[in-house]
Amino acid sequence: MAPLLSTAYLPPIEYFAFLTEDEIRLEYCEHFQKQSFRSRAVILTANGPLVLSIPVIHHEKELISETQIKNITPWQRTHWRAIESAYGSSPYFLYYQDMLRPFYEQPFSSLFEFNTQLTKTLLRLLNMKPEIRRTEDFEPMQEHDLRALIHPRRKYEPDYPLRYDEPYYQVFSDKFGFTPGLSVIDLLFNLGPDAIHYLQKAHEHFKASLGRQQ
Repeated sequence: MAPLLSTAYLPPIEYFAFLTEDEIRLEYCEHFQKQSFRSRAVILTANGPLVLSIPVIHHEKELISETQIKNITPWQRTHWRAIESAYGSSPYFLYYQDMLRPFYEQPFSSLFEFNTQLTKTLLRLLNMKPEIRRTEDFEPMQEHDLRALIHPRRKYEPDYPLRYDEPYYQVFSDKFGFTPGLSVIDLLFNLGPDAIHYLQKAHEHFKASLGRQQ
């Protein structure tokens, strides 16, 4: 069965590892969850990991497809400045910045559509072409459900099966050592075209790790 993922903002590397598969399912009928990757991402800055959070207008039991972005603050400008500061000196930032900057200049209202269009752009930059199908109804939680597994809280658990600590070059590795679990843009800006090979290896590792837990 194709992996089932929730929408995510600048998704983490483990999320994109599953996008190396031919087909994925994207949850369209769940309720919005606060403090999740649906509206937050983690990048590495000169001061360490930084959480970028999209402000949303949240209502109780609101579907993710209905969640609106709260545009009363200049969050896009703040996020892009943080990304520029973090990755401006990375090997591939200049190659990819023009494709990503418009997401921080044009207004968006729907969180789901913003995430979807941004993820599709990242897929093109990574030369990945999975078929993405939106769910038509909410699917009950399943064993090793990726909607629950790929979550900021889970990555700190000792038995987290989607941990992949294979190091790659990072801008601030001389200061912090290797920092795993970041947004896929950390991989993209630092490895460029080789990022897809890292994701493929991570995917193989995750599949084996999940298989051992069954």
